Amino acid sequence: MKNFIFSFSILFGILFLGGLETQYAVAQNTDTEQTYLAQADHGAVDQAAAHGETVTEAGEEDHHTAPLWLVIPFVALLLMIATGPLFYEHFWHKNYPKIAVGFALLVVFYYLFILGNVHAPVHAMAEYIQFIALLASLYIASGGILIDIDKKATPLANVTLLIIGALISNLIGTTGASMLLIRPFIRLNKGNVQAYHIIFFIFMVSNVGGSLTPIGDPPLFLGFLKGIPFFWTLEHNWPAWIFALTALAIAFYFIDKKIGRANDDSELEETNYTNKFSLIGVKNFGWLFIIICSVFLDPNVIEGVPAIVYDGQKFSYIREIIMLSVAFLSYRFADQRAIKGNEFNFEPIREVAFIFVGIFGTMMPALELVGAFAKSPEGAAMITHNTLYWGTGILSGFLDNAPTYLNFLAAAMASKGASIGNIEEVRQFAADGYHDSAFELMAIAIASVFFGAMTYIGNGPNFMVKSIAEQNGVKMPSFFGYIIRFSLPILLPLLILVWLVFFAFVEV
Repeated sequence: MKNFIFSFSILFGILFLGGLETQYAVAQNTDTEQTYLAQADHGAVDQAAAHGETVTEAGEEDHHTAPLWLVIPFVALLLMIATGPLFYEHFWHKNYPKIAVGFALLVVFYYLFILGNVHAPVHAMAEYIQFIALLASLYIASGGILIDIDKKATPLANVTLLIIGALISNLIGTTGASMLLIRPFIRLNKGNVQAYHIIFFIFMVSNVGGSLTPIGDPPLFLGFLKGIPFFWTLEHNWPAWIFALTALAIAFYFIDKKIGRANDDSELEETNYTNKFSLIGVKNFGWLFIIICSVFLDPNVIEGVPAIVYDGQKFSYIREIIMLSVAFLSYRFADQRAIKGNEFNFEPIREVAFIFVGIFGTMMPALELVGAFAKSPEGAAMITHNTLYWGTGILSGFLDNAPTYLNFLAAAMASKGASIGNIEEVRQFAADGYHDSAFELMAIAIASVFFGAMTYIGNGPNFMVKSIAEQNGVKMPSFFGYIIRFSLPILLPLLILVWLVFFAFVEV
């Protein structure tokens, strides 16, 4: 943990202090720039784009783009995440923090000192801080809540708990629901829990379940901060949500019934169940409530919230301070019976923190190259709700789904002459103010959430659930094993069905 804090401090210092020299000037000119943007002629923008000219929005610098080869550190990191635990486990578990931070610093230094681009690293760091503050606070606060279910583990009981988790994920986020229920789910199945139990938990609770509210999943929350109405996701995503969850629940039920040992009485015949559940650490629900409330303290949504202004954009820090303070206080004053009963420790969040330092640091060139193509005349011509579904989805599986969502939303809006930096234009886009725009947004939103379950790194909770399961003795598949054994034969056909039912044959 000391190594993480030291490395994090160095990286944050480089990025944050590197941007301070332009902060004051940008802050002074913000009002003037906003006035200019409000009066901008969209016809002129379209005309410039038609001639292949670059239109630079106010508040942005003319940043140099990354070369294609700079995606190599990102690809190398993904390969090591995939192969490390399988082929060189001891080396990987001992050195993954150094490897992840090292790859991140390599890319960041290239941006800072070769490209002279401070903009991209600062934005990546801001997104990482928001990401890890939310995940860490939810993980630690939920670790002080012990739920014990005294019930026989049947396929129906397991499915019921998974569906309850999917519903809860819309109230406290996929991270909060995952951390709250993964340990009770494992205890419910006691010594009979197998890898497929955990994988379906990741599918249903850690990803697909959180599709209905901005709180549910990080991509949807980022969209809310950009201006998408709070209830937009509920209004547009619920049919696909019900369809996907129903399909997954049915698939799990028959798999659990056929190959699981949850209904095997050979070891449990003498056990008497009360069919009741106990709850220890109720006060930690209060800490979770504070975390969820703090989510909305964003200076881009609420005027007057203190912010760090850089490159024409406001970055939140009050929200993150609250979340990290809650993390400390919720652990400091947690019921020790819950902490011991959950066998709580910091290793899962430590692993996520380091792995995603590497991912956020190295994925900048990949996102930049994809976004640049999507915004080009050639790329814009290819943008439809179908290509957005598959493009957003595939990249959400192998990049973190939150920045992927923003990148494709920005590209979709740019193809129609709109800007993701303009809240009113984002609201118009969500309200179908541009041709096919609401449907395109629906494709982006559903794909980013659903495809986040394709790999361990598609969404933050996936890695934590895997780590907790392994600490409880569950033999989890490797990175490629997860994809080959579960994502391709189970999840991918469902994602194809979702596309066929809701997108493929829709004419707009």
